[in-house]
This record gives sequence, C-alpha cells and structure tokens, in this order.
Amino acid sequence: MIFRIIYLFVHFQISTIYLAEISDKEIRGALSVSSRFMFNLGNFLVMAVGPFVSFYTLNYMLLALPIMYFIACWFIPETPYYSLKEGKVDQARKVLMKLRNYSDEKELEDELTLMRQDVKKETLRSGSLKELLTGKQYRRALVICAGIKITQMLTGSIVIQHYLGLIMKDSKIQMDLPTAFIIFGAVRFISGVMSSLLADRVGRRPLLIYSYVGTGLSLGLAGAYFFCLEVLLVSEEKLAPYGIIAFVGIILSVILSTLGFNSLIYLLPAELFPLNVKSVAMTSLNIFGGFSNFGIIKLYQQGRDWLGLFGVFTIFASVGLAGGVFSYFFVPETKGKSLREILVLLQGSAYDEAAENLNKATREVDVNGESEATELKPV
Repeated sequence: MIFRIIYLFVHFQISTIYLAEISDKEIRGALSVSSRFMFNLGNFLVMAVGPFVSFYTLNYMLLALPIMYFIACWFIPETPYYSLKEGKVDQARKVLMKLRNYSDEKELEDELTLMRQDVKKETLRSGSLKELLTGKQYRRALVICAGIKITQMLTGSIVIQHYLGLIMKDSKIQMDLPTAFIIFGAVRFISGVMSSLLADRVGRRPLLIYSYVGTGLSLGLAGAYFFCLEVLLVSEEKLAPYGIIAFVGIILSVILSTLGFNSLIYLLPAELFPLNVKSVAMTSLNIFGGFSNFGIIKLYQQGRDWLGLFGVFTIFASVGLAGGVFSYFFVPETKGKSLREILVLLQGSAYDEAAENLNKATREVDVNGESEATELKPV
C-alpha cells in the first residue's frame, strides 16, 4: 500500500511533469503517454504470471523494474524549466541544447528566452491551492481536467479491472479466468503502446471524443447481454453461445479507453496548467481520483446488488457517451502547441493582463536591485 501511494502521488505525477517539460511540442504527447507503458506492462505481467506462481515469487520478479528505474534516474538531467527556476541559466542552456540538438544557436537562445519569460512570470505568482481555486485564469483548465477525471472513473475502467473475475462469473461466460485475465492484460498493454503513437498523430481532442463514444457503445453492447440475462430472464442455456458478446464488449472498451482517455488523462494536466500551480493541481487531481476510485470500487458491489449488471453497465455506457460530448464542447486541441501557446489558448486575454501586471511588479523589484530585468511580452 505504501509503495502504491508513492507511485500514484510522487512518481507518476513527477514523471508526467518531467516528460512534458523536456519534450518538444511535436513529440510531447507520445513521450508523455508512453509513461503508461511500464504501468500496463506491470499489470499484464501480474495478470499473465500471477495465477501460476506464488505471491512472493511474483513480487520478487516485479522488484527488478523499480531497481532499474532507480539506477536510470541518476543519469537523467533536470528540466530546463526547473534549472531556470533555480537561476541556473547556463545549465538550462546545456540541457536544452542536448534535448533539442539545435544546429542554430539563435533558435536555442530564442526558445531559452521564452522559457525564461514564462518561468519568471509564473514564479512571481503564488503556487498555493488557494491560488489554483480562486484564480480565474485556471478555471478552464480545472474544469477540463476535473471533468475528464470524473468521466474516466465513472466509465468503470477501474471497477472492471478489480472485479473482472466476478463479472465473468456473474455473466455466465464460458471462459476460464486465467485466460480472460491474460487477454485483458495483453490488449491493454498493446493498446497502451499504440496510444503513444496516436497522441501526436491524431491529436488529443479526437482521441478523447472517439474513445469515450467507442467505450460507451462497447459497454452498451455488454449491457445488452446483461439485459437479456437479468431483465428478459432468458435462460442460461439459450444465452450460453452468446456469452462471449459481453466479454467482447468489455475488451473493446478496454482497447478504446486505453487508446484515448485512460492514457491522455495523465498528459492533459501537465499541458494545461501553468508552472506555478502545476504541481498542486496534479497532486489535488490525484488525491481526488484516489479517494473517488476507492469509493467507486467499494460501492460497486452495492450497485450490483441494487441494479444488477445491466444497470451498472448502462451507467458506465451513459457516462462514456457523456464524456464524448464533454470533450467535444470543452477540450481544446493541444497537439503541436508549445506549453506557452496552450496557456494563451486557455487563458486568452487573462494571460496578457497577467503579463502586464507582473511586468509592473518586476520593474518595481528591479528598482530595488533584487532581480534581473526581463520584460514579459504579451503574446
């Protein structure tokens, strides 16, 4: 449990921010989404190997992965944004040159100048939870990320993962559980690899819309089977040849959700929130998601008893379709845009107003000789 908490609230948050800050805008989506690769691989290994080995053997096998991560982390550089925040301009320049492999020094200095302006502007702002909740320039990003988080949880992804065995048993599907777990883990792992290829080719917004709608329809297909089983009371003997329909619906929902919103949900906050509130925003979203997932998992069995599998899957399917509508109307396309361009897109005139106000504050500080003057230019 301790390591699970560390993973969710420390490693996963920091790795997402790190990849977003070091990546070029053309490949930021692919790199950030690829961080889910090892998560899906670990789940696949547990589902594929777990039923056939002891608990201790499985844990010793998985121990090799974090050890390799720990060793590799000693060789990765700090992000240019963090170096600039700490006042290490030369170090930021060296890291940026290494990451971008610039042949033209002017291009390097131009990007570094923009980064310095952004870092200076954002570090002059408060990074508190109060700033996040009360600042009007963050509201759109907060609504988008919270909406995606809520719809992602209520499509039942985490519930299906935890209760797949019971769902298979209750639905009378004629398939042994180890085989079902292996298929489930394998398709999610493969879909996770594919999602990193699609994020920068298709774009975030289309992936969200299509994955939500596709997941809703797939869960509706499974719900149709449960409707026949629980509402129409069709006998198990007659439904036995069609039991695979429910499993196919579940697997399709896993594929589509992993290709889209289940992967992008970790990328979008790193793109949409500015530097000063990014950490507190992502931490708050992770805490909210952790408690909500815990509650949803605990409430599933009661929902199953009250509504049956048909009722539960109907809710999941409806939320999936609602997520598609939400993404269509509220989520902007961030593909191919720098983090600065995304902030301008979200905040509009508020971004320029903030730049002007902070320029005034900066000039006042410069008069006292406490900081280096760097004019922030409205975009």
